[in-house]
Amino acid sequence: MTGRAVATPARFPRTARLLTPRDFAALRSGSRRFAGPHLTAQVKPNSGDTARLGLAVSRRVSKLAVQRNRIKRVARDSFRRHRHLLGALDILLIAHPAAAAADNARLHGDLQQLWQRIAALNAGGSTGTMRG
Repeated sequence: MTGRAVATPARFPRTARLLTPRDFAALRSGSRRFAGPHLTAQVKPNSGDTARLGLAVSRRVSKLAVQRNRIKRVARDSFRRHRHLLGALDILLIAHPAAAAADNARLHGDLQQLWQRIAALNAGGSTGTMRG
Protein backbone atom coordinates (compact mmCIF):
# COMPACT_ATOMS: atom_id res chain seq x y z
CA MET A 1 0.00 0.00 0.00
CA THR A 2 1.41 3.40 -0.95
CA GLY A 3 -0.51 5.38 1.65
CA ARG A 4 -2.22 7.51 -1.00
CA ALA A 5 -5.97 7.80 -0.95
CA VAL A 6 -7.88 6.48 -3.91
CA ALA A 7 -10.16 9.07 -5.49
CA THR A 8 -13.80 8.00 -5.47
CA PRO A 9 -16.82 9.61 -7.10
CA ALA A 10 -18.63 9.64 -3.73
CA ARG A 11 -16.66 12.47 -2.14
CA PHE A 12 -17.99 15.32 -0.01
CA PRO A 13 -16.00 18.33 -1.25
CA ARG A 14 -16.27 21.80 0.24
CA THR A 15 -18.34 22.92 -2.76
CA ALA A 16 -21.03 20.39 -1.75
CA ARG A 17 -21.52 21.89 1.72
CA LEU A 18 -23.59 24.74 3.07
CA LEU A 19 -21.02 26.71 5.02
CA THR A 20 -22.07 30.24 5.83
CA PRO A 21 -24.92 31.56 7.99
CA ARG A 22 -26.24 33.25 4.83
CA ASP A 23 -26.57 29.82 3.14
CA PHE A 24 -28.58 28.47 6.07
CA ALA A 25 -30.74 31.60 6.35
CA ALA A 26 -31.64 31.41 2.66
CA LEU A 27 -33.05 27.93 3.23
CA ARG A 28 -35.18 29.03 6.18
CA SER A 29 -37.44 31.08 3.91
CA GLY A 30 -39.06 29.93 0.71
CA SER A 31 -37.94 26.31 0.85
CA ARG A 32 -39.87 23.06 0.45
CA ARG A 33 -40.00 20.69 3.44
CA PHE A 34 -39.88 16.93 3.40
CA ALA A 35 -40.39 15.22 6.74
CA GLY A 36 -39.44 11.71 7.74
CA PRO A 37 -39.65 9.96 11.10
CA HIS A 38 -36.09 10.94 12.08
CA LEU A 39 -35.13 13.85 9.82
CA THR A 40 -36.67 16.82 8.05
CA ALA A 41 -35.19 18.20 4.84
CA GLN A 42 -35.59 21.81 3.73
CA VAL A 43 -34.89 22.09 0.01
CA LYS A 44 -34.40 25.06 -2.28
CA PRO A 45 -32.91 25.31 -5.80
CA ASN A 46 -29.45 26.84 -5.97
CA SER A 47 -27.62 28.67 -8.74
CA GLY A 48 -24.82 26.10 -8.96
CA ASP A 49 -24.67 22.81 -10.80
CA THR A 50 -24.66 20.37 -7.87
CA ALA A 51 -26.47 19.68 -4.62
CA ARG A 52 -25.16 21.15 -1.36
CA LEU A 53 -25.86 19.82 2.13
CA GLY A 54 -26.14 21.47 5.52
CA LEU A 55 -26.74 19.62 8.79
CA ALA A 56 -28.50 20.77 11.95
CA VAL A 57 -28.19 18.30 14.82
CA SER A 58 -28.73 20.19 18.06
CA ARG A 59 -28.27 19.18 21.68
CA ARG A 60 -32.03 18.74 21.83
CA VAL A 61 -31.53 15.64 19.69
CA SER A 62 -29.01 14.14 22.12
CA LYS A 63 -26.86 15.49 24.88
CA LEU A 64 -24.10 13.10 23.82
CA ALA A 65 -21.78 14.45 21.13
CA VAL A 66 -21.02 10.90 20.00
CA GLN A 67 -24.70 10.41 19.10
CA ARG A 68 -24.95 13.75 17.30
CA ASN A 69 -21.76 13.01 15.35
CA ARG A 70 -23.04 9.54 14.37
CA ILE A 71 -26.21 11.08 12.92
CA LYS A 72 -24.15 13.61 10.94
CA ARG A 73 -21.75 10.91 9.73
CA VAL A 74 -24.62 8.73 8.45
CA ALA A 75 -26.28 11.73 6.77
CA ARG A 76 -23.04 12.77 5.01
CA ASP A 77 -22.42 9.21 3.84
CA SER A 78 -25.93 8.88 2.45
CA PHE A 79 -25.71 12.29 0.76
CA ARG A 80 -22.40 11.35 -0.91
CA ARG A 81 -24.00 8.21 -2.34
CA HIS A 82 -27.14 9.97 -3.64
CA ARG A 83 -25.85 13.43 -4.55
CA HIS A 84 -25.78 12.69 -8.28
CA LEU A 85 -29.57 12.16 -8.24
CA LEU A 86 -30.45 15.44 -6.57
CA GLY A 87 -29.53 18.13 -9.09
CA ALA A 88 -28.77 21.76 -8.20
CA LEU A 89 -30.40 22.01 -4.78
CA ASP A 90 -29.47 23.31 -1.35
CA ILE A 91 -30.60 20.84 1.30
CA LEU A 92 -30.71 21.37 5.04
CA LEU A 93 -31.22 18.21 7.10
CA ILE A 94 -32.65 18.80 10.57
CA ALA A 95 -32.49 15.86 12.97
CA HIS A 96 -35.41 15.00 15.25
CA PRO A 97 -34.81 13.68 18.79
CA ALA A 98 -35.97 10.23 17.57
CA ALA A 99 -32.85 10.06 15.37
CA ALA A 100 -30.64 9.48 18.41
CA ALA A 101 -32.46 6.24 19.21
CA ALA A 102 -32.51 4.98 15.61
CA ASP A 103 -29.80 2.65 14.41
CA ASN A 104 -27.68 3.43 11.35
CA ALA A 105 -29.68 1.17 9.02
CA ARG A 106 -32.93 2.90 9.97
CA LEU A 107 -31.35 6.35 9.41
CA HIS A 108 -30.01 5.24 6.01
CA GLY A 109 -33.50 4.00 5.06
CA ASP A 110 -35.13 7.26 6.16
CA LEU A 111 -32.55 9.27 4.22
CA GLN A 112 -32.97 7.14 1.10
CA GLN A 113 -36.71 7.84 1.15
CA LEU A 114 -36.05 11.57 1.55
CA TRP A 115 -33.56 11.56 -1.37
CA GLN A 116 -36.09 9.74 -3.57
CA ARG A 117 -38.83 12.24 -2.75
CA ILE A 118 -36.49 15.18 -3.39
CA ALA A 119 -35.21 13.67 -6.66
CA ALA A 120 -38.80 13.08 -7.83
CA LEU A 121 -39.67 16.71 -7.11
CA ASN A 122 -36.58 17.90 -8.94
CA ALA A 123 -37.24 15.65 -11.96
CA GLY A 124 -40.97 16.38 -12.17
CA GLY A 125 -40.76 20.08 -11.52
CA SER A 126 -44.31 20.08 -10.15
CA THR A 127 -45.25 22.65 -7.55
CA GLY A 128 -48.36 20.96 -6.19
CA THR A 129 -51.05 18.36 -6.62
CA MET A 130 -53.66 20.51 -8.37
CA ARG A 131 -53.98 20.37 -12.12
CA GLY A 132 -54.81 23.29 -14.25
